Amino acid sequence: MHVLVVNDDGIHSPGLAALATAAAKLGEVTVVAPAVEQSGVGLTITYRHPLMYEEVHRRDDQGRRYHYGYAVHGSPADCAKLGVLELGRQLRGTRPDLTLSGINLGANVGHGVLYSGTVAGAIEAAFHGVTSVAVSCVSRDPDDWAPLADYAVDVATRLYEAGRERSAEGAALWNLNLPAVAPRGLKAVRCSPTRRGDLLERRDSPEGRPYYWTGMDPATAGDPAPDTDAGAVAAGYAALTPLRYDLTEPAGFAELRDLDLPLD
Repeated sequence: MHVLVVNDDGIHSPGLAALATAAAKLGEVTVVAPAVEQSGVGLTITYRHPLMYEEVHRRDDQGRRYHYGYAVHGSPADCAKLGVLELGRQLRGTRPDLTLSGINLGANVGHGVLYSGTVAGAIEAAFHGVTSVAVSCVSRDPDDWAPLADYAVDVATRLYEAGRERSAEGAALWNLNLPAVAPRGLKAVRCSPTRRGDLLERRDSPEGRPYYWTGMDPATAGDPAPDTDAGAVAAGYAALTPLRYDLTEPAGFAELRDLDLPLD
């Protein structure tokens, strides 16, 4: 199997390294990740200026230099596109069979999937027909990345082998959130509908110009429902959610028929 590994935390993220190492048991691995952190950029793509990258090397325990991956000066979606259409083929001779995006430093649950660069990397690969799994961990610094990565690769392998039928829009797409320690089990759950409140903290620059730090207020989250991704990981489970990127709301067509609009 040829596995493409991407992320949004950047080429030097420990979560990325752990996932790439765990994926190596499946076959060939191509690592394509942003040169710098790209968290929260969603499905941003580069198209008004050149998309640049460079090869990244590391040294093993014996001091031998080896190819680690490609650092892209762009978004996670750019990385997935390059990995599927170009760099994976150059390095391994074939398109990837499976894309793993992560392991993200922090959960991607509920409405967060719409902002997540990690999820966006998986979506972009699925656009191009590659079964994709976005992987996130609730902790930014778990005690050990390796068992979490092994668990994620095992789940992703089972999903790939199950061969969920490819849709007209692309390939199967999944979102997997992990607790900070070994999961109590795996739950298939929906995205949490509860949104945390926004924080806008105003400050002033030395020149007196106002600026803002933005974020989410965890105090407004409340207790997540147990049948949601947020609730499952809060209870110590791994949360698996099938995703779709067709945003059409079918019920909306019935509403339109009741309006006095010049529809053909």
